[in-house]
Parts: sequence; C-alpha cells; structure tokens
Amino acid sequence: MGWRPASGLHWFRRDLREFDNPALDAAGLDRVGVFVHDPYFSAVGEPRAAHLRAALSELDVLEVAGDPAAQLIRLARSHETDRVVCTGDTTPYGRRRDEQVQAELAAHGISLEFIDTPYAIPPGVVRNQAGAGFQVFTPFYKAWLAQGWGAPKGRIPATPAVRRWRKFRKKDLADYKQNRDLAALDGTSRLSAALHFGQIHPRTILADVPDPQTDPFVRQLAWREFCADVLWHRPHAAWASLDERFDTDMEYSDNADHFEAWTQGRTGFPFVDAGMRQLLKEGWMHNRLRLVTASFLIKDLHLPWQWGAKWFLQHLVDGDVANNQLGWQWVAGCGTDAAPYFRIFNPVTQGRRFDPDGAFIRRYVPELADAADPHEPGLLAPDYPAPIVDHAHEREVALARFQALPAR
Repeated sequence: MGWRPASGLHWFRRDLREFDNPALDAAGLDRVGVFVHDPYFSAVGEPRAAHLRAALSELDVLEVAGDPAAQLIRLARSHETDRVVCTGDTTPYGRRRDEQVQAELAAHGISLEFIDTPYAIPPGVVRNQAGAGFQVFTPFYKAWLAQGWGAPKGRIPATPAVRRWRKFRKKDLADYKQNRDLAALDGTSRLSAALHFGQIHPRTILADVPDPQTDPFVRQLAWREFCADVLWHRPHAAWASLDERFDTDMEYSDNADHFEAWTQGRTGFPFVDAGMRQLLKEGWMHNRLRLVTASFLIKDLHLPWQWGAKWFLQHLVDGDVANNQLGWQWVAGCGTDAAPYFRIFNPVTQGRRFDPDGAFIRRYVPELADAADPHEPGLLAPDYPAPIVDHAHEREVALARFQALPAR
C-alpha cells in the first residue's frame, strides 16, 4: 500500500471486516485502513495471534507496530489527514488507551472519532429503572430485547465468517437448544472468534434469526453482551472478584502440580482432561467443557479462578476478557448473577450426560479409546493417570470453605 492523501484513517481493532462497518464507512472513500500491533498484547497466545494474522490478510490494511498514538500521528501526517475513525473499544484497557490516544492526537490537531461497538447494543446503554447497570442476567436480557438494535448496513458479502453463520443457521440453529451441550456434536456455531475479532457483527446474525425474542441462540448472544455490560460498569472485574470475600477471605490452594495436571489434561477425570486437551489442540473448547473444567479447577482443586482465566485467555482463539472473566466468576460464585457456590459440577455425571457414549473423551484422550467405560475415574489404561483428587471429598471441602466466609 503506497502513501496517498486520505479522507481519514480507519483504525482497525475488533472490527476486522469491510462490510457493515459504520466506522470504516465514516472514514470516507479515500480512507486508509490501519492496524497497530500494540505492544500491550505482545504476550497474547498463539491461537489468537494466528487468527488475527489470518483476519488481517483478508483486509486492505496497513500494518504497523508500536505505540498507537505515535503511529497514528505519523500516519495521519504522512497521508495528509487530520481525522482518525475507529470502532469503540469497551474493555478496561481499551477505554484507558483510547482516552490517552485521543488526547495525544488532539494535541497534534488530529481528531479521533468513535463510531459503533462490537456489540448489538453498546455496553452501558441498557439500564434498569434506577438508571444503573443490571447485575442479574435475566432482567438484563429482557431489557436488552426491549431496547432493540439496528439493522446491518448495506449488502453482506459471503465472507468465511458469514458463510459459517449461514451454514449454521440453515443446518443447526433449529436444533441448537437440544444439541449445544452435547460435546461430541458440532452443535454450536463456532463463531466466537469471528465475533471477538469483529469479522461478523452481532446485528448481522440477529437480522437473520426468525424470532430473536425467543431464540435460544440469541440468548447466548445476549449473555455475551451482558458480560461486556458488567465489565463496562465494573472494570475491576477483569481480575478482581465482584464478591470481594473471594479475594480477601476465601482459603485457596497453591498446588502447582495440580494446576499443571489441569492445564495438560492429566487430572485422571476423563471429561475434564478431554476438554483441556481440546483447548491445547484447537485453541477452542466446547462451552459445556468450559464450565466443567472451570468448576474442577476452582472447587475440586481449590485454585483461584484467576489462574484458570489467565490460562484460557492465553490459549483460546476467542479469548475475550469480558466473556472469559465473567464466565469464570459465574462458575466460581463470586460475580454478578453468579451460580450458587454449592452448584459444583460433578465431572463424571457431566460426562455421562453430555458425552453419553464417550465419543468426545475417546477423541481427545486416545489412551481411553478402547476403555469399556471411559467416564469412570480409575486406572482405566496403563498410560492414563489415576484421579489426582477425590471429587466427593473435595466437594465437601469447597462447601466448608465457602460457609466459612464472613457474611456479606
């Protein structure tokens, strides 16, 4: 891409598409698309980094690396423009960065405009009757549906993300409710990474759903938006428990060997291990397994949820700070709309229910391919570990530690 005068720079971030992108359109016909590789994200896991590289390769974009403000000032001068446009970032780091970049650009006579967000309804918009953010999902969901959202802008081309959505809509959307928890089936949309990077916008999906007011898949999109909304109002929730007792008074383990066994899928609990190995192999994990493996780390191994959240962010291709952190807090019982602490997933019964014939376990834990019953922990195969803990005992320990917390 050569230098040329530009009507504006479009700063790509989590909107890596050239359709239904109001910020890109607002930059003008003679715009220059820019992506700044921010050093802050230098430690991002390889699955996300690889997906980002592939997404950028589909765009007409100039890639640079370094401090975002310095790079945008340099490029604005080079392209003889005093205008930068971008999609708003609603994460805690993104908001701090954007405020700083906007001030630095303004000092050089360059405007930075924020148009649209990666969500159907921008975080912070949906409010309760008192004008505050919601703390429980169901009332948020009802208000979110009542709020409504805009329609996609212009023609939607058949990009890879759009094709995947249309295939899922045609083949699997009608059966989503009954199939989405079955680990061995490809019953989920697998659109989480495309949504995270903005290769498809939620309003594109919502426009294609026959009845968004009742569709269970739309409810999952709303959960994603609820997490972003909670983080908008409480940015400290990225790494701190919303119920502070879990950071100040809860008793935790620091067993590094247990954590290592969990990360590598060597706990001796087949359903847990299958999920963790899927994560290592594919950079993705079935949502049911995300719940089960998170519960195991927190309530069987008694490790802090932040350990698991960090591991997931490093290894998930769809690693999203709002979805990930608030999901972990939900399982831990320390967030808004948290699952009751006594809801402790039994990894064996979860496997029997959501992988009844053991196909998922056999796929990701090949040592158990020939096991008569791949669900029940024990010495199932010579090269497969015995369980590292006793679930029934650790469940009682978890409950006792929770009950020992001071009253709220």
